[in-house]
Amino acid sequence: MTNSAQGDRTRGEGTRPGRAQDAGGPGPSRRVVSAALVSGVVGTALGATAPSAWADEWSVPRPRRAPRGRHGRARSAHNDVLFVGAHPDDEAGNLSTFGQWRERYGLSTGVLTVTRGEGGGNAVGPEEGPPLGLIREDEERKAVGLAGIDNVYYLDKPDFWYTLSGPLTAAIWDADDTLARIVRLIRATTPDTVVTMDPRPFNQHGGHQLSARLAIEAFFLAGDPRAFRSQITREGYRPHRPRLLLAQNYGFGDLLGPDAPKQRRTDRASGLPVFGVFSGVRSEEHGTSWAQVERDAARTYVTQGWAARPPQVPTDPEELGSDWYTVLAANGRAVKSKVRPQGELRPLYAEFRDWTERVGLPWLANDAQPAYPGAPATTIPEVATAPVLDGVERAGEYPGPELPLVHWEGEEAGDQDVSATAKLSRHGDDLYVFVKVVDDRRGTALEESDAKRHWRTDAVEITLDPRGDADDTSTTFKTGIFPYTANGGGAAAERDGDNRQGPAATTAPGMRVVSAVSDPYRGYTIEAKIALADLPAAADPAKFALNVLVYDSDTEDKTGQTRLAWSPFGSAQADPYVWGNATLEGYTPPPERPTEPAEPEIPKDAARSEDSPASVAQSRRTGVPLAVGPRPRR
Repeated sequence: MTNSAQGDRTRGEGTRPGRAQDAGGPGPSRRVVSAALVSGVVGTALGATAPSAWADEWSVPRPRRAPRGRHGRARSAHNDVLFVGAHPDDEAGNLSTFGQWRERYGLSTGVLTVTRGEGGGNAVGPEEGPPLGLIREDEERKAVGLAGIDNVYYLDKPDFWYTLSGPLTAAIWDADDTLARIVRLIRATTPDTVVTMDPRPFNQHGGHQLSARLAIEAFFLAGDPRAFRSQITREGYRPHRPRLLLAQNYGFGDLLGPDAPKQRRTDRASGLPVFGVFSGVRSEEHGTSWAQVERDAARTYVTQGWAARPPQVPTDPEELGSDWYTVLAANGRAVKSKVRPQGELRPLYAEFRDWTERVGLPWLANDAQPAYPGAPATTIPEVATAPVLDGVERAGEYPGPELPLVHWEGEEAGDQDVSATAKLSRHGDDLYVFVKVVDDRRGTALEESDAKRHWRTDAVEITLDPRGDADDTSTTFKTGIFPYTANGGGAAAERDGDNRQGPAATTAPGMRVVSAVSDPYRGYTIEAKIALADLPAAADPAKFALNVLVYDSDTEDKTGQTRLAWSPFGSAQADPYVWGNATLEGYTPPPERPTEPAEPEIPKDAARSEDSPASVAQSRRTGVPLAVGPRPRR
């Protein structure tokens, strides 16, 4: 695991197969790995432009008899299908498929989850970090059990915080070690089909991106005896290349009814074939539709707030959707498609394009970078007298323009439900922010000790990129401000998903926040002072970038419904590329302040399989070591 990962060091770096190592000795050279990957990219009778055997060849994996080990006994770890995801619940949208494949075709599925989701929220309790991860493991095992899945393998990698950066995730996970473990599990479970997430970078959790990238590499490497050779020579595994490689595709979710998956579909960006598995098929075992089973499973993820989802799905088949999959490889070989290069790529997208070229699947980078609109811009005026922090806008405190915060994500809401504006000014080395929110209903009042993960209830978020050139939030300042806390408590602030995380009192000592909450409740104001000295680097007055966001919750179950933002395009929360420019009028940073961002503090504590009775019992039953580590020498 990389102990000194930082944004600058991970820019432009991805998972380079040529660096792969395993615990039992050196991994394959770049030449060997490149040959293994490219050998899987050849013309196939199932070309993307004219698929010839849509359902028979692609949409149903083939059952395989479990291979026998050196002593003649069948390996109990064998599964026909292996799903590779980053967090518990990543497989939730595919349980209808996995359940159908088991019930109709006798296919077994195993799940590989790289982390236990320690960095996520907790809608039902105060647990976080490793204790939360073990709770989320229990939730996942219960959920997948409804689809008849017995085996869930965890790699014990840390889930730190929400990021859109695959390269940053690669550094924290130690991508080479993670790749070795995924290869080992494919060799141990000998699946016919591997299903993973979408590897593309836009609006995608970095963990989702990286788990998909590594699954794609592992699909081809597992069958090459030169790759991670010690797994074969020391641990007794055999090379194994699966037949099908599928990626989740959520671009067809609006297609409803049983006829939708009967038509041939093509992924718009990559040009690769897509097929669907209808969720409205009745399960004889459960006596209801697989869509309902999938919903029941999803609702077991209570820490993620999913228990708030409606308990019943429609009974009319025409109102039910399908699980959709892009076919990345068939018959063990990559399905080819036309490459459409993009120019002027930002660093995060250029890194992804380079990865697709290294692994021989360049069409996956088609249209990966969205057509970013021009970011909004404003000027933050300097004021001679510091604003009084009392939650009230007084004359002359905020002479600059009023910034409208508009709908960004979630449910569309009218102005009486939630609306907001923001104003900014600067006095000396301090930034002042005034946010006015009209809101029709209070969310959950959290305990002051639980004032974290602000998206769970009503909150304001302020994101600052001091240099205006961040590729991910590890070099930025992000604060979440709660207008109220439990037992009549006032405003509270924390930092999340940035260069430092934790209560503002310790992570931003120069920060002060106050709120004014109306009574009867009609909304609130937030007024904050942020010391520019608390930012990761000196503020560049011409390139300074920021965003102001509002989270609205109308329930008591610690879930949000609507989000507003000044710069609302895409995943504005964690995408510095879309934050607006905010010129700091008349500002010159102190000469001693560094222009290079400080090294980020990123949580690396992960729940361990050795602390999970379920994982320990599974390891004994399947023979796969905990965390899919090296097997004792055979």
